[in-house]
Amino acid sequence: MLVSEVMLQQTPVTRVLPIWQEWMDRWPTPAALAAEPAGEAVRAWGRLGYPRRALRLYAAAAAITADHDGVVPDSFDGLLTLPGVGTYTAAAVAAFAYGRRATVVDTNIRRVQARVISGSALPAPTLSAAEMRLAAALLPEEGAQSAKWNAAVMELGALVCTARAPKCGNCPIRSECAWLAAGQPAPSYVAKGQPWAGTDRQVRGAVMGVLRATRMPIQRELFFAPVPELGDDGLDGTTFSESLRSQLRRLHSLMAPESQLERAIEGLLQDGLAQSREGGLLLPD
Repeated sequence: MLVSEVMLQQTPVTRVLPIWQEWMDRWPTPAALAAEPAGEAVRAWGRLGYPRRALRLYAAAAAITADHDGVVPDSFDGLLTLPGVGTYTAAAVAAFAYGRRATVVDTNIRRVQARVISGSALPAPTLSAAEMRLAAALLPEEGAQSAKWNAAVMELGALVCTARAPKCGNCPIRSECAWLAAGQPAPSYVAKGQPWAGTDRQVRGAVMGVLRATRMPIQRELFFAPVPELGDDGLDGTTFSESLRSQLRRLHSLMAPESQLERAIEGLLQDGLAQSREGGLLLPD
């Protein structure tokens, strides 16, 4: 449950499911993950994005193995002691894995609350303390019921009370919806998607793709130089796999400025997602 919750942060289920299954097959327990190098977690993360989440899961697995006898804590407070686990993830795992009473507030729950209770088309751009208080006040007192409540409201927002095309005619609580009663007023702001093309995030992701494609150090010059032709060797004499060549071509096709590439590489080193060894870069141990 902890793995899926971390993977699902800012990433849709369709992208997460195959990677999650691979993780569960390879590392069915926290101890199994903690026994491998951190770089293997980053490699197995694939292209889910925000790869620091892989390092957080790895650190959490190590802490669970060392401090909790290999068992994920079953309380909100216990989960918060794990590295990289914040309030939302702790609440979600406590509620959905252990049936604890915990206030889970994701984008879907926020939207249902905004429409049904507040009469707004969309919740505010950022989560507020008032929203958290409202969610806590609506939550049933009994643990199992509160977990079902969280799941039900989340599903209502995901499948019926959607952001762009809500199915109000199918809504089981439409008679109680303040937004519907007010005539479905338009949002007070326009939600903007995050840009991707040409951003530092895109370049970081492409550099990570290169590092995931090999277990050998990649000389820094190769992130800037043309991809060697098939049959050529790397600058250090290491033969290139076609997978590595493909990732290098993908990186170079972005035509990122040298300063942006330097920024991406230094950021990955600072974040612990890459390390320098033998004059090259590779995933962390």
